[in-house]
Formats: sequence, structure tokens, C-alpha cells
Amino acid sequence: MIASKPSVMCFSGLDPTGGAGLQADIETLFSIGCHCAPIATALTVQNTQNAISMTATEPALLVQQARAILEDMSIQCFKVGLVGSVESIEVLHTLIKDYPGIPVVVDPIAIAGGGYEFGGTEVLEATRDLLLPLATVMTPNTDEIRVLAPTADTLDACANELLDLGCQHLLLTGTHAQTEGVINRLYSIHQDIALFNWPRLEHSYHGSGCTLAAAIAGYLAHKLNIHDAIQQAQRFTWESLSHGYRMGFGQHLPNRSYWNKQKL
Repeated sequence: MIASKPSVMCFSGLDPTGGAGLQADIETLFSIGCHCAPIATALTVQNTQNAISMTATEPALLVQQARAILEDMSIQCFKVGLVGSVESIEVLHTLIKDYPGIPVVVDPIAIAGGGYEFGGTEVLEATRDLLLPLATVMTPNTDEIRVLAPTADTLDACANELLDLGCQHLLLTGTHAQTEGVINRLYSIHQDIALFNWPRLEHSYHGSGCTLAAAIAGYLAHKLNIHDAIQQAQRFTWESLSHGYRMGFGQHLPNRSYWNKQKL
């Protein structure tokens, strides 16, 4: 049996707003011609203003979800988003190591846009120690990378430290930096830094990082090279944000079906 489209296994939390987490993964991958195999890592209570609470999936159940699919379907890429506990990261480390030929995109989520901590520094430290060495691409923002590499004195030094720990490519997003435009930086081993410049949008968005990481995973599943996958994923994300809308009292939500111009 030959699959009609590439599949990406996404480890993410359930976000009731529909802006981030598993729904962001599913919408993104559908939009770029992939199938999403969603593995629930956590249940969250949140709205567009902030997260309120989180219950991590029991680690054994997390692995059972994934292995049931991996024994039945062909997966072309892993995408790891919110992981609710150190124990869950430990079992993901073991699982992913069993599939060394599948690329891995890691979005290191620890803090919600409103400030709520999803496990905080302990989860980020476990991500650094256990998932980063397995990552094909990691997508931290400037706040997250400083926690991942706390002893480094510059952002460049932070990125290089993480590459030294085993991450193959690191896309440092500039949405949190105090710059006129958004400058994303791609760091790769033994290569010059690649800069991507994007106009800064006026609003803040819930699910932008999820969208970017899922899009990178999708384009890698389509067998694009790293640079092209990251370039196209950024374009898709920027367009989704620029066509976004406000559903609640907080952040805007990305419109990941901006390409569908049909009017009802």
C-alpha cells in the first residue's frame, strides 16, 4: 500500500482555543498537503489570554498512542511541541531513538504567551538534554534559547552551544526581539548563519510557533532540503498570521486556511 500523502506524527497538547497545539498541527499539515498523526501529550485549560492549567498525559499512554500508529502507518517526520512533564520527555527520547531515519522537529515550549509556565525550566532542561541531541531542527525564540543555554553570553553563543550538544539545525525566531522587523536566524553545523527578514505584524498571535514547527516538519516530510523547508514554512506561517483574526479578548489566532478564498 502506498500512502497518497506524507504523514507527520505530532506530539502536542490539546488547546481548547484551537489556536495552538494539536489543532495548529492538523490545520497546518492539511494545508500543505500532509497527513497529521496527532499524539496528545497533555490536556490544557487555556484561552486566548493565557493558559490556566495543564494535565500531562501519563507517559505509558503517550507511548502506547505513538507505537500503535508507528506499527501501522509510515511516518515521514516527527514534530514535538508541548510535552507536559520530564517523564514524558524521557519516554519520547526512547521512542524517537528507535526510529533514527525519521527527521525530528522540536519546538521547545515552556511558557504560554500570557506567562503561564508549562513545566518551566525543568521541562526545558530535559528537552535540552534528551530531545535536542535527536533534533533535525529546533525552533526556539529568543526567550527560550536563553533558558536552554543559560551560561552563554550572546544569542549566537547560545545557538552554537546547542549545536554542539547535537542539534543539526536551529532556527532562532525573532518575534520576541525588540527589532523593527522580525529577523529569524538559521544556524547549522559548519555553515554560515542564514538570515530571514519578515515584516513585523501589529498583533500578537496564539499558535505561531506551533504553526512554524509543524510547517517545517511537513515540508521535510515532502522531502524538501532544510533551507527550502524552513523558507517555505516561514512564508506559510507569516501568511497565516497576516490573515489572522481575533476570536477572544487576547491574542489573535492564525488563519491557516488563508489560501481558501471560497466565500459561503
